[in-house]
Amino acid sequence: MTLKKQLHSLLANEDLNFLLTNRLPRRWLTQLVGRISRIENPLVARASIGIWKFFSDLDLSEAKKQHFTSMHDCFTRQLKEGARSIDQDPNVLSSPVDAIIGAHGPIEGTQVFQAKGFPYSLEDLLGQEEDLEAWRNGTFVTLRLTSYMYHRFHAPYACTVDKVRYFSGDTWNVNPIALKRVEKLFCKNERAFISTRLSGSGPMAGQRIALVPVAAILVASIRLHFLDVLFHMGYKGAKTIACEAAFTKGQEMGWFQHGSTVILLAPAGFTLCPGLEQGTHVRMGQALLRL
Repeated sequence: MTLKKQLHSLLANEDLNFLLTNRLPRRWLTQLVGRISRIENPLVARASIGIWKFFSDLDLSEAKKQHFTSMHDCFTRQLKEGARSIDQDPNVLSSPVDAIIGAHGPIEGTQVFQAKGFPYSLEDLLGQEEDLEAWRNGTFVTLRLTSYMYHRFHAPYACTVDKVRYFSGDTWNVNPIALKRVEKLFCKNERAFISTRLSGSGPMAGQRIALVPVAAILVASIRLHFLDVLFHMGYKGAKTIACEAAFTKGQEMGWFQHGSTVILLAPAGFTLCPGLEQGTHVRMGQALLRL
């Protein structure tokens, strides 16, 4: 067995995985890796990307460029033109990210699930002051990005973003092992609530859709194209920001510094598209929810 396979087999042990990725000083480690990842030195960039490739299935064949100034530059890479197709069905919300589908299904009142037997409430996720009626008894999908995936997120439909709320928080790992052990994990981590209303003249016009990018260990930074701020652990600005930013379906909205999670909230009437289930890999632009 190769060294790589031995290490992967070792990390598959849930107790050890949880210990190594959650019981270390998460915030300190996240800040340290954040600084190292931005070092623009060819030797540091090649070494750090090489280590990343060794521990993951990183594939850069679809990247817009092949030479990166830093590990951060590689993390936030863009795709080649035409690397993803956007499902244009007017009854479909497309996936905002490349991801693995996690917990999904009906929202029970305002209760959502991060894993079997581990519920959390929309009040805890979005804040007590938020009007939740648009998503009460609606539908949710959890989309988990792994470290090797494309890390930018896109509009699932033509929409207008009218509000963003930022929540400073912890940096727990968001892998399935942690989700089965840490209650209300998504509500504890750093995250942003992106409130949108769907536009156009199709059957979904006027519906409210929410995207909740959740940061994690090594990835406590979220950047949105339409706001001139970088959300991170040291952010001290306004927590709620009103805006009026229009997007076409599939248009890029922002990115993580590394892999993490996006929770998509939709009103009642939406269901997961046929052939999709927990554990399915989806690509940005692929049909995700159907009205």
